[in-house]
Amino acid sequence: MSRADDLRLITRIAQMYHIEQRKQAEISEALHIPQARISRLLKRAIDENIVRISISPPPGVFADLEASLRDRYRIDQVIIAESVSEREESVIAAIGDAAAHFVETTVADDEVIGMSSWSSSLLRMVDSITPLKRVRASKVVQILGGIGSPAVQSHAQHLVMRMAQLTGATAQFLPAPGVAGSPESHKVLLKDPFVSETLDCFSRLTLALVGIGAMTPSKMLANSGNAFTREELDDLAAQGAVGDMGLRFFDAAGTPVITPLNDRVIGISLAEVKAARRVVAVAGGARKTAAIRAALAGGYVDVLITDFLTAERLLVPGAGQSSNR
Repeated sequence: MSRADDLRLITRIAQMYHIEQRKQAEISEALHIPQARISRLLKRAIDENIVRISISPPPGVFADLEASLRDRYRIDQVIIAESVSEREESVIAAIGDAAAHFVETTVADDEVIGMSSWSSSLLRMVDSITPLKRVRASKVVQILGGIGSPAVQSHAQHLVMRMAQLTGATAQFLPAPGVAGSPESHKVLLKDPFVSETLDCFSRLTLALVGIGAMTPSKMLANSGNAFTREELDDLAAQGAVGDMGLRFFDAAGTPVITPLNDRVIGISLAEVKAARRVVAVAGGARKTAAIRAALAGGYVDVLITDFLTAERLLVPGAGQSSNR
């Protein structure tokens, strides 16, 4: 068979398969060619440029930008949500809803899920998730102390309890403040059997759902009482800190910034975050861009869920380099 005849046959098979929507078995029967050969010739149709596959993302889907961020930061997955504006409320709504869909479609049986306590994005996420009937997770673990101001205490409890209900898991609370009053009280609290039981779960996380913060605490965190003072944060910034995950601070390269304040935090460490099987960061907005970039540079994140404008800034060197979010 000449090459022209060969290509003519491949083209006909490609027409039957891609345009006429006929199954390989039907093509095999119609042309009296073994199905295994039909399969090989369909692959050749792509190799010979007879069939060209193109993807046209619909409005609101940013496949090329997601690919650029995956390549730039060498992470597994990026999900970019479209926010109607760059107002914080709009960004939180967009990325929280996107995170809800991610959880609904990827959580597996027996997952041990770690949850940050004081994240508006994660709060929106759990409020948007529909109950998962196809899987049953094992535990939902609170990874930063949740005891604080009674006015907002329900947020931390709601995040963990609601996520446990949605995934059919057991809720594992961390019955301690996020920031102890002193290193001495921190040591006492760590000896509490209920606290230590939760801390022991950190090494078994298969999925960590985290927020990313910068050098000014979110309104939710500030109101909770689980935040450092302005003077303490200024000292951290002076030592190079640009952001945090669970009140564990890092510099622009993602390197941990260790100060005596670290000895007052009751929650997961950056090393334990990095050791989790899959870390999903849900964060966006102009004031968090530098912190998100640093978290990515530090290798703490496997999946980033963010908004379109933040994603664009993350590809611009130095964009969003500010100590305030």
